[in-house]
Amino acid sequence: MGDIRQSLLPRDVLSAAKELLYHLDIYISNLVQSGRQPPQVDTKTLELVEEFILHAPKDRSALTRRMSALQELQLLEIMCSCFQEQSRDTVRQLMFSALFSLQGNQADDSRMGLLSKLVSMAVAVGRVPILECAATWLQVLVDDYCSMMPGSVPTLQNIHSASPRFCCQFITAVTTLYDFTSEELIPPLELLQMIASWIQDDPHLVLVTFLNTPLSGSQPLSSLDVTPLGGLVRWCVKAPLSYWRDKKQASVHSSSENEQEVTGLFSALHLSVLQVFVLLPNILNEKGIFGRLALLQMDSLASLVSDLSRQSDQADKHTHTHTSAADIHALTQLALDRLAQALQVAMANGALLCSREDLRAICSRLPHNNLLQLVLSGPVMYYNNIHTPPLAFSPHASHSPIASHPIHPAHAAPHTPLATLPSPHPNSHPQYPAQPFMTGMSFPFRPSH
Repeated sequence: MGDIRQSLLPRDVLSAAKELLYHLDIYISNLVQSGRQPPQVDTKTLELVEEFILHAPKDRSALTRRMSALQELQLLEIMCSCFQEQSRDTVRQLMFSALFSLQGNQADDSRMGLLSKLVSMAVAVGRVPILECAATWLQVLVDDYCSMMPGSVPTLQNIHSASPRFCCQFITAVTTLYDFTSEELIPPLELLQMIASWIQDDPHLVLVTFLNTPLSGSQPLSSLDVTPLGGLVRWCVKAPLSYWRDKKQASVHSSSENEQEVTGLFSALHLSVLQVFVLLPNILNEKGIFGRLALLQMDSLASLVSDLSRQSDQADKHTHTHTSAADIHALTQLALDRLAQALQVAMANGALLCSREDLRAICSRLPHNNLLQLVLSGPVMYYNNIHTPPLAFSPHASHSPIASHPIHPAHAAPHTPLATLPSPHPNSHPQYPAQPFMTGMSFPFRPSH
């Protein structure tokens, strides 16, 4: 394809990019048709991609070609159509790789920026082929740098200082991809170590995309997550029961050393996430959206609680086969403690906007946990300084009370439950009492403002 460069040079930037995508599609289709194994895009073609799509100058003397915002939007639409119309998955994957595989050069920043915008558009307009290519690319990246070649972990680990925004988006993506629903979707130990160290070194890393994205109180709630906070909370809460739900499935983590390391990593990660929540009030106030834009969404929280309830059910069935009842109880309580802490600190700092009634409804089927009980029954406050009501997070959004400060169990006064409401759902965990709401619980703490 190197001979088409001269025909692309006179064209305007959008026309040249469109023409190159057309030729790239034909070139890769012929490559796959030839049966060459493995099919591999040549270096000259990759250089054309960098010059005419990513606009990296071929040499220092060349003028940098730039697209206007409108032209860039048109290019994204063209790329969406190109992937949608190509019916062969192999061709799509090779084309995606030619466009977005990291090359370790100056074009990588443009590459990651274009990839981010393309995936965002694909989410918005439902372009499944692009989303599938992006998911495959992401898993390959994790496999290359975290699983198959452990010696190359520092290459990816050190990128957080070079491109914090890439790392923030990377964390958001992998916490969505690795959702603990199966053994294959449990994050590799090396990936967990890397992300935990990133956030411990700089908690602000989690907020980089959010800080660089223009937001307002009218931001659509269905938009792509601007922080990985939801995914990180999901990891920390689901980890205790996911890693040990079946000793046969978790054989790679069966040694006591590995178990202790994984436990320590998730504890450190959970603490880091809580620390990030504490950073939010000042940031949200500066953006003028405190109390109006939730970084943790109720539908995501409801899905997490449902998964946790299902995990508890599955763990109960393995009590007599792999793990003692006491061990299962301890793991379940650890998961519930983390959930309660995340809920309280997120609400106290404006990341989660909902009413206690919403939380009690969502958490009604979970096993009993003292800390979660305190959170569900705890003191509340209204955002009197916010005149515009919160966005539509729940049926109670217009009067949604939010906790003012996190509560530590040691600060709660002794109490005697006067009445316990019956659970609206049958108790699915006979060995644990259901999670009731105790109306007679007394709390000495009341917000002073």
